[in-house]
Amino acid sequence: MKAIIQRVTQASVTVGGEQISSIGRGICVLLGISLEDTHKELEHMVRKVLNLRVFEDESGKHWSKSVMDKQYEVLCVSQFTLQCILKGNKPDYHMAMPAEQAESFYNNFLEQLKKAYKPELIKDGKFGAYMQLTKLEKQQQRKEKTRTKVPSESSRERNAPRNKDDPSASSGAEGDVSSEREP
Repeated sequence: MKAIIQRVTQASVTVGGEQISSIGRGICVLLGISLEDTHKELEHMVRKVLNLRVFEDESGKHWSKSVMDKQYEVLCVSQFTLQCILKGNKPDYHMAMPAEQAESFYNNFLEQLKKAYKPELIKDGKFGAYMQLTKLEKQQQRKEKTRTKVPSESSRERNAPRNKDDPSASSGAEGDVSSEREP
């Protein structure tokens, strides 16, 4: 099981032009379920999602409070593409749990979240639908060190811009969040 957990000031899920779910301050969880996932791993992920300290406390100390400590909301979206394995330029999803099994597993995940926290603060998308996820995040400032090392020849080639006319070149950055598999 893989999860991407992101702090948000607000987030919403839209399916077919209709907003089906939204939250205010809290976390957005993209959840990718693997063929190998068990109930034990599901319980572990529920604990991690709810207890992950990603918010600041009252005195401004970072990484001190969880979503439960702050009584914030949780928006979950099933995302089978997190189980992607790249084989050349083609994504392979054979490690993702098939939709028929994954839906009940995902629903069990949501039930466990609601059981461990406040059910009214747990929201989700629509399993198997083509979803658009909109998130508003708090802008953060950070200091970055200046790189003094010159990149090697091979890393310059890897980081070179791709030719838009080359059909085999894909950045993988386009598209909406979807848990629908293409045939």
